[in-house]
Amino acid sequence: MKLGEDIIGTSGIAPFFKVGNAAELGLSAPENRKGDAVRTLVRSLSGFQKEALVTSARSGLTWRLVSDEGAYLAGHDAAPCPLAFLTTGMVSAYMNEITALAAQQGVTLRKLRIIQNNYYTMFGSMRARTMVGGALPVELEVEVDCDLDDAALQELLMNAVHASPLNGLMRGKLPSLFTLSKNGAQIATGQAEALDAAVVEAAVPGASQAIPSDLTLIERFGMSPEKAVAKGTKAAASSLSDHQDRTLNPSGICTLREDGTKEIEQHLYSPHGSVFKFISDENGRAPDAVSYISAGIAFCFMTQFGRMASMEKLDLPSYAIVQDTHFSLGGASGGTGKAGEADPVETHVHLQTSEGDDVARDMLDVSEQTCFLHAFCRTDLKTKLKVTRV
Repeated sequence: MKLGEDIIGTSGIAPFFKVGNAAELGLSAPENRKGDAVRTLVRSLSGFQKEALVTSARSGLTWRLVSDEGAYLAGHDAAPCPLAFLTTGMVSAYMNEITALAAQQGVTLRKLRIIQNNYYTMFGSMRARTMVGGALPVELEVEVDCDLDDAALQELLMNAVHASPLNGLMRGKLPSLFTLSKNGAQIATGQAEALDAAVVEAAVPGASQAIPSDLTLIERFGMSPEKAVAKGTKAAASSLSDHQDRTLNPSGICTLREDGTKEIEQHLYSPHGSVFKFISDENGRAPDAVSYISAGIAFCFMTQFGRMASMEKLDLPSYAIVQDTHFSLGGASGGTGKAGEADPVETHVHLQTSEGDDVARDMLDVSEQTCFLHAFCRTDLKTKLKVTRV
């Protein structure tokens, strides 16, 4: 049995597009304090289906994106899962820095292809409140034909990895910050670290005017290939069981297209899910890397609220967040010459519920604790680089 209606698949609205009337809708980016700032407004649609409006200070653009889950969460699989968006943005950002740094150094990279595998863990019991999401080191394989010797090529690629804006969330530990509002009124947070700032209201408008694009931004291509993953799972609704001990593995394969955009083929190996092809671009033709990254974090966090409400049978008919992310420009692509930096993720949580304040706080605490991508932020992670000459 699938949870909720398939609003994404039946609404008649294009799932992914550039928003043409963002200013009229009151959509804007937060103050740009590091080089790029992204505001992501996400609302629940039905079941695990969610809509995001993502606005970047650097580009000035707003994108409408949607996310769903597959059979492992009794979803409709009408759009990519949250982890697909972060993997896509991350591998896209690596491609940006690798190509920019090579160009700066006058190095020609031929037959360039990047394969990235992300790994996350979920362990413990929801009922006992011991369930915790975790993030493991990232595996990055760069396939390339290049005249540099092995040592010089390895150095160029590692410098590019460190130059990625996401490096700021990976290196060191950055616990996320939150405000919590219930039925329109702010209440104190519990274990989740409080953000000392005014609440940003979640007046999340519905899907708005689309700017036509000649690019298909995201499309689905059947199921991912079979791959054995330690503690992986394929079972339907497996992610809704009370006790978890499993490893998740989304993957992205990034290549450059002739028009200069990046094509990312995203696979979900565990839990076993669909292949989605994403297009990313830093010049406004498709969502940029940081917009995909920001959407992924927000979508993943939202999923945990829906998952907890479903498992604990809590009253949560409507929920939304306003998430602000702050990144430096890329060390190579942005010309800073430095490693990428980031501030802690700031999230304003808005719940509509008849449950008490303590239950609302519990929802926030459990959702933060079980969110893979908030775990990604609070864990010191390294990228394991493999170079394959082709």
